Amino acid sequence: MHFPIIVHSHLRWDFVWQRPQQIFSRLARRHPVLFLEEPIVEPGSPPSLRLSEPQAGLLRMIPVLPEPLGVDDACAVVLPLLRAALAHHVALRGRFDAPVQWFYSPMTAPHFVGQLGELGIVYDCMDELRNFRHAPPDISERESFLLARADVVFTGGRQLFAARSRQHRNVHFFGCGVDSAHFGRARDESLAIPSELANVPRPILGYFGVIDERLDYGLLAHLAREFSGGTLAMVGPLAKVQPSELPWERNILWLGQQAYADLPRFVRAFDVCLMPFAMNEATCYINPTKTLEYMAAGKPIVSTPVPDVVEQFSDVVDIAASPEQFSRAVRRALEAPRPQVLQQGIDLAAECTWDAIVARMGELIVAAVAPRAKVAA
Repeated sequence: MHFPIIVHSHLRWDFVWQRPQQIFSRLARRHPVLFLEEPIVEPGSPPSLRLSEPQAGLLRMIPVLPEPLGVDDACAVVLPLLRAALAHHVALRGRFDAPVQWFYSPMTAPHFVGQLGELGIVYDCMDELRNFRHAPPDISERESFLLARADVVFTGGRQLFAARSRQHRNVHFFGCGVDSAHFGRARDESLAIPSELANVPRPILGYFGVIDERLDYGLLAHLAREFSGGTLAMVGPLAKVQPSELPWERNILWLGQQAYADLPRFVRAFDVCLMPFAMNEATCYINPTKTLEYMAAGKPIVSTPVPDVVEQFSDVVDIAASPEQFSRAVRRALEAPRPQVLQQGIDLAAECTWDAIVARMGELIVAAVAPRAKVAA
């Protein structure tokens, strides 16, 4: 079944390559995709829509506003611009008739649901956004609106699945996927490690991902002290935290955002991969994508007791509930490698591909919207 998809995303396409990018880089092979992001502000510029094509079949659209606006006022500007573009823009005209609207955040749903002649509504609930720092106070009400109108709901974690299954009749869990071939490159001894890590003291304890309120910065400071002769390599962009909130021990390297294509080179340099998440409201529902990416790289992994990680991956991932336990687990990984566990992780990553996840998502969407498509036809 052929249908276009209009995605409403609070995450930028060129931000950390994660769930939305993995899914839509694949769906775009079969469906026209319009990836609509939150507005940016350019003072003095008239309201407009900036269009680009980061890959074949996928168009990225960024609204440009002359001043900051609340979500409702911004939607009131963007929606008519979007309708006009869909009707008249040469790259859009006719390509996005009768779309599936796909939401990552419920904030704009009350303005867009029912406004674009859609065949159906998908809500991909990848995080419990209401628990994140700076969450809008009315996000729960907007999510209730979206859940009442969605045809199918996907969740990024088992805890989220349990919660949303009580609110919707058609909920499906799709947790971590992985491009195992991409991250498996880290097991190739000929792969060059990045210059930033080529000459730093070992062991290298490494992390890649967004650096935000979900990380335990006290734990990182503890590890820096416990492994003072080594290096903590933190790869990723800052989000919703200030540099002043970070520990600045001399052996912690804050390496910033790196290209997705280069991540295997960084993880190849790691001796132990870290998942140093704080145990708070923002992490109780997460299912970190990096778990399987670390596994595909063939590296030992130590994590705090994130519920989904404990439930799914504790056979491969060492779980540590305190800074002292965490440092002991890291030391064990360094001093007593377990090749059979590493191979178990490699095998598990090979089974959990994004290709398989996206194919199953597509089947569920077709099943949800097919009756409406027949009526429309």
